[in-house]
This record gives sequence, structure tokens and C-alpha cells, in this order.
Amino acid sequence: MKPVTEMTPQELAEASARAMWNDDSASQRLEMSLDHIAPGEATLSMTITAAMSNGHGNCHGGYLFTLADSAFAFACNSYNQITVAQQCSISYLIPGRIGDRMTARAREVSRRGRSGIYDIRITNQDGAHVAEFRGHSRTVKGTHLPVED
Repeated sequence: MKPVTEMTPQELAEASARAMWNDDSASQRLEMSLDHIAPGEATLSMTITAAMSNGHGNCHGGYLFTLADSAFAFACNSYNQITVAQQCSISYLIPGRIGDRMTARAREVSRRGRSGIYDIRITNQDGAHVAEFRGHSRTVKGTHLPVED
């Protein structure tokens, strides 16, 4: 692997995502896939299973939140800086159904100093808008990849 200081922003985003994915057992166990990564952007998808259903037979909102939160995490960690969620909210627009393939697309709205704002839109396989998530991030100490002095 090339030294971090010689990587393009896209290469850095990809390498940071690989490092994060290796330790992300939650996203892996829910069989999410990382479909796109770029500086300040990430797209993850996941199929809703019967084990993810609630008492109404729809997708439990916590699984949609988890999908959006994972997309948020990959987007805001794409700069090789350890970044965590400071605050998140979600609005559910229509129910997810068992068998639906959900896609969460995260995009950076603002990144200044140690704070960031990211919007994540969840859609189903038909492109229907299922939920809208907004995450506020905070950069903390540390990097995903070693940085040479």
C-alpha cells in the first residue's frame, strides 16, 4: 500500500473504508454491502429479512436506522480521521417490507473543524423514498491508517 501522504483523496477514502469494514461486525452480520465510497460519501445496501420484521410485519425501524448509521459512518470516516456520531435523527416515510433491498446514500452537507453534517436517504429497490436520516459527526483523536511523520 502507498504511504497515506501519497494517496489521492479517493484512494484514502477507499483505504479508510477497507480498514473500517474489517472491524465492522454489525454491518457484516446484517449482510450489508458497501457499494460506493468517496470523500464525504458512502452507499450501503441491505436486504430486509423476516428476522428484521416488527409486530406489524414491516421492517423494524432500528434496522433502517442501523443501515443509515453505517452509511453515515463510512462517509464521515473517509478522510482517515476517526470520526464518531454526535447526534442522529431519522424520519420514516413509508414502511420497509420483508424482501426489500434497501439502499442508504450518505452525502456530506458540511465539514468544518471537527464537526460534520451528513444527510442519508434510504430508498428501496423501486427507488421509493423510505426514510431520511441526518447525522452530526465529531472527529476525535486517531486515524484508520498509519500516518508517517
